[in-house]
Amino acid sequence: MLFSEQNYKRGIYRGSIEVICGSMFSGKTEELIRRLKRAQIAKLKVEIFKPRTDIRYDVSDVVSHDANSVQSTPVDHSSEILFLNADTQVVGIDEAQFFDAELPAVCNKLAEKGIRVIVAGLDMDFTGKPFGPMPALMCIAELVTKVNAVCVCCGSPAMYSFRKVSSEATVLLGEKESYEPRCRFCYHMTEA
Repeated sequence: MLFSEQNYKRGIYRGSIEVICGSMFSGKTEELIRRLKRAQIAKLKVEIFKPRTDIRYDVSDVVSHDANSVQSTPVDHSSEILFLNADTQVVGIDEAQFFDAELPAVCNKLAEKGIRVIVAGLDMDFTGKPFGPMPALMCIAELVTKVNAVCVCCGSPAMYSFRKVSSEATVLLGEKESYEPRCRFCYHMTEA
């Protein structure tokens, strides 16, 4: 079905893009799983995707830090998401920051077909800069939910992922041994 003003006015399209973003340990994946499970309870056809490179908890499933999980399909490139089942109504995408720059266009194509797209990912890398396709996704989304962790230094809301290990690589898969959530003040205190 092609996107047209006439079809939109008749209410044929119900597609949308939702982005859940924040630092590490802020509950992004937990919120993604919660929304996807609610869609499944509503008997909607759901498909979930994640980058094949993310194997921290499971090779194929999307798993939160709290060990909640949902079955997913690992993909190498965002264009593979377009090959989903024809009857899919809701698409979940985890760790969006690790995808290629085509992910926003893929999400737009899905939404224009009437699919609800729910995307979760880090909005900033460990240096505090926008991460991968996340800024573009946030711009085109109907709904953006920013979640915060708790700063491990002072207990304030944390929006930064502080890297504890020495590495300049933008992508460094890791957990609590490599990263900790920090507020703005505590994150920048380490620079002084």
